[in-house]
Order: sequence, then C-alpha cells, then structure tokens
Amino acid sequence: MQTRSIGALDASVVGLGCNNFGGRIDEAATKRVVDAALDAGVTLFDTADIYGGTKSEEFLGRSLAGRRDRALIATKFGGPIDDEHPGGASASYVARACEDSLRRLATDHIDLYQIHFPDQATPLEETLGALDELVRAGKVREIGCSNFSVELIESAARISAENGWARFVSVQNEYSLLRRGPEKQGVLDACAKHDIAFIPYFPLASGVLSGKYERGAPPPAGTRLAGLPAERAEQALSDTVMNRVDGLSAWATAQGHTLLELAFAWLLARPVVGSVIAGATKPEQVAANAAASGWQLTSDDLGEIDAVISAAKER
Repeated sequence: MQTRSIGALDASVVGLGCNNFGGRIDEAATKRVVDAALDAGVTLFDTADIYGGTKSEEFLGRSLAGRRDRALIATKFGGPIDDEHPGGASASYVARACEDSLRRLATDHIDLYQIHFPDQATPLEETLGALDELVRAGKVREIGCSNFSVELIESAARISAENGWARFVSVQNEYSLLRRGPEKQGVLDACAKHDIAFIPYFPLASGVLSGKYERGAPPPAGTRLAGLPAERAEQALSDTVMNRVDGLSAWATAQGHTLLELAFAWLLARPVVGSVIAGATKPEQVAANAAASGWQLTSDDLGEIDAVISAAKER
C-alpha cells in the first residue's frame, strides 16, 4: 500500500470509512473489517462522532486496542448527536466534543480532527482558535474540514496564517467519477494552492460504481441504495447515470480491470488527493478496495475516460 502526506501524517492512499460501524454492522463485524483493513495495509480510519449514534467511535477504539500505533484515526465533530450534544463549532463545543471522542476512541490523541459541517452561527476564527488549542495541548495532531466551500477554505487559510495557528491540512468533500463538484467549484484548485490534501468521500458514488447495481433492477438487499426511499434510489440509478456506468465499466474491462478499480484509480490520479476513503461491511470489500490502489492511470487514460463520460451523456 502506497502512502501520501496529509499534513504531517503519512496515510495509506486507500482509507477505511467507518460510517457503517454501529449502524449497518455490529461490533463483531466491525472488528473483522478493521482486521482486514490492517492486513491490507490500510492505516487511515475515518469516523465521526455522529456515526452509528457514537457507536462507530466506540467500536473502532475497541477494535484497535493493542495496535493503536498501526492506525491514523481521523474523526469529525459538529453534527448533532442528541439534545445535549446539538453540534456546532463554538469553542466550548469543540473542546467538549474532542474529550468525548477521545474517551470513546480510548486514545490520548486524534491524528486528524475535522469539522464535519460549516457552522454559520460561529465565527470561523473562534473554531480555528479552539482547534489550535487542542493541537498545542497534544490532543490533536492535525486538523481538517469537511463539506467546505472554496470561500471557507480561503478564509480558514488566511485566519490561521494571520494568527500563527494550526491550519487545515485536509478537506473532505464528496467526489467521484460521477459527481465531480470539487473540480467545477474550484475546491481542488484551492487545496493545491494551499498545500491541503483532498480526501474524497463517497468515491463509489454511494456504491453505484461498485458494479453491484443493474439497470432497471431494484437495489440488492443490504446495499446502501436499498435503504433509501424508492424515488431516491431510482434517481441514483437513472438511465443517464447507468449509461455512464455501462460505458465506464466497458472501458475498465477492456483494460483488464473492474469498474471499482477504475473509480479508485481515477481519484488517485489526482496528486492533490491524499487518501480515498470507502466504507465496508465485509472484509472482502476492504481487500478489493485496497487492491484497487495498484492501477496507475496515464494522462491518455484520463482523456479517454472523459470521452467515455461525454459520449454517455449524449446517448
């Protein structure tokens, strides 16, 4: 498994998204997935305090017991948990959320602490100051953000520089072959400008690029889309989407690879991408995701892929 830098962190290019822990899978299944990830060379484990109703952090912490040194733990704060933990990014909430996560994760430090969503009610300067205090206290190694716009990324970089505070070293937004917002919005350019690693979530477009869905067929039981309302699932698997999926799958097959491998390789062809995180409910999914990192696309390949997508749009 190759690695890339996320600030001072040396992270595996394929990470494990832990959003299924405590929700779609129980603690025993979580440990099997974590075991498989470590065996495959995965070092980055990305969770959040709201995942699984806080169970994700607890399950991950116990699954890493005795081998914490083999993992980089990334977690997030800011989303609402319950009435007593309404979320947000005020200084007081940041400090409290960090202590809660440290306890649930059974660790004395968080490698990458990320604000999960922008908090319009709190000045960004207040949030960054609170995060800087956590870094200075040794409770957090690096800080990052998620679901941030270009404007917020620019503001954060300026505020941190002006105050000599810890800066965001990562931005985690949705990005995949099918959902390319960060390109169009300039987020990738902003990350490159400020030496920030981009961490794409939903790299398989909620599983659409996994190869498990068929045109005109209902989502298989147990899949992510099967749990969505029928209208949303149909939209995710529309003819337009499936035209692109079919074209990309055929192109990948012609190269001797799978659609899933193409989804990972395409993201990793972007130098600004630090690690591609994908969720898993079974060990074999982790192994497949990790193996996908071995395919390196050329600039000619990327041009052909764009042509495939353009052709599919015109069908």
